Order: sequence, then structure tokens, then C-alpha cells
Amino acid sequence: MSNFRKSRAVLMGLVMAGTTAAAGALGAAVTPAAADTGTASTVANVVVESSITLTELTPSFTLTGAPGEVVTTGATPVTMRVTTNNFAGYNVTVAPRAAALTPSIAGNTDTIPTNLLAVNGPVQGSAYVPLSFGTPVLVATKPSASSADGDVITNNYRITIPFVRPDTYSGILDYVATTL
Repeated sequence: MSNFRKSRAVLMGLVMAGTTAAAGALGAAVTPAAADTGTASTVANVVVESSITLTELTPSFTLTGAPGEVVTTGATPVTMRVTTNNFAGYNVTVAPRAAALTPSIAGNTDTIPTNLLAVNGPVQGSAYVPLSFGTPVLVATKPSASSADGDVITNNYRITIPFVRPDTYSGILDYVATTL
């Protein structure tokens, strides 16, 4: 074989080798690399706090009668719902915001002392306990959490109507629910 042909064969072999290497390099760039992964963990914490609500309290009630009559809420008691997740339980108290129920008619100076108004509830059973300004009366207690939907509490009120002018005498009663 002549030197020219040998040179040409070597040159052709180099060109072919270069083309194959270039094709391989292109193929490597197209083929994806193996995926790397990293792992870690986290801790999910849910802090559940103690909660208590008093809802659905009857907005008002009326006791109607003449002086000397004993009247009660009877068939229309005061109701409320207490909801708590506190497993020690809860208490519900009621207290008058003022020492007297006041009249609605201008010029009427008569009042009805709030201690004439008496309450009964789950704690009192059938007994009625007079309200006392400045001293809350315990009307419900439970040594455990309420149901998930809350516990319905019912209170009845009674008064012996005093000798006062005809009028509507009103006062605010504050209910408080407290966890134990």
C-alpha cells in the first residue's frame, strides 16, 4: 500500500473516531443523569388549649303578677349552652349587676331588691336561692368536660311580687362559666 493510501486510511480512521466520540458525547448530554435524593423529617405538633364558652343564653325573661303573688318562669325557663374541653369540668354562676330592679316609667321611684328574685338550677334541685348583689350563686357544675355539642343548662326564677307601683322593673343578671 502506498504511503498516500496509508495516510489517507489513518486520516479516515481518525475522522471516524472523532465522529463517533462526538456522537457519544452528544448522546451523553441527552441521557439524563441519575437522580440524587435527600431526606429529612419534621415533627407536627398540635397544641390544644383549654376552652369554655357560654352561648344561647335566653336574652330576657318576664315574671308577671300582682303584689303578693308568687310567680315563676315555669314552662319558659332560662336556658344556655356551656361547651368546654376541660376534663376537670366547669361551674356556672349568676349574679345581679345591681342591688335593685329599676322601673321603666319616668318619675317612678319604686325599686325591687334583687334579693327578692330567686333562682334554681341543677345545683339547687327544687330549692330556690335568692340572688345577692356582689355574690354569685352557683347554678350548674360538672366535674368533667361537656359533650362536644355543649351541655344545655336550665334555670328557673321565682319572685313574690312586692307592693310597688304597676310598672316593668328590670335588671341585668350576669352569667359566668368557669373551668375548674
